Amino acid sequence: MLDSIKNRRSIRKFADGKAVTKEQITELLAAAMYAPSACNTRPWRFVAITDRAVLDKLADAHNYGKMLHTAPAAIVICALAEEQAKNEIARGFYPQDCAAATQNILLAADAMSLATCWCGVYPKENIMEQVRGILNLPADEVPFNIIAVGHAAGEFPAARGFYDEEKVRWV
Repeated sequence: MLDSIKNRRSIRKFADGKAVTKEQITELLAAAMYAPSACNTRPWRFVAITDRAVLDKLADAHNYGKMLHTAPAAIVICALAEEQAKNEIARGFYPQDCAAATQNILLAADAMSLATCWCGVYPKENIMEQVRGILNLPADEVPFNIIAVGHAAGEFPAARGFYDEEKVRWV
């Protein structure tokens, strides 16, 4: 697992003609659903996308989502904020919960030799509305992010993260 944490990169160019299978996407979604959530509310729904026209519309709608033009698949995580709000203790924790599900997808993809790029949607209202319209999402689903999925074209970029003792305070 530590290898996937250290090796994971945001990939913005995907190899032509290398599909992501339904089975691979299902495995990524299963990994997402194993993520922890406040009071086990699981405040998420997922939209798995392999339709080229939809991927292109999402790429055009998101200023930083142009890699979706080359990605063979994407997963949109939608938060169920209203559903989670019914639980007094869990209310408002959907951003952390959806981020945990996202990280599980990213790490699972690396372990499966797939490449990904996390494109934030929430809390940018203009992008949220565009994604909601493209995917015809119901009102109770808040588009949280888009994860491009595919096979990297070329080399992975160098690591940008590292352990930094200056960021740690020991007590």
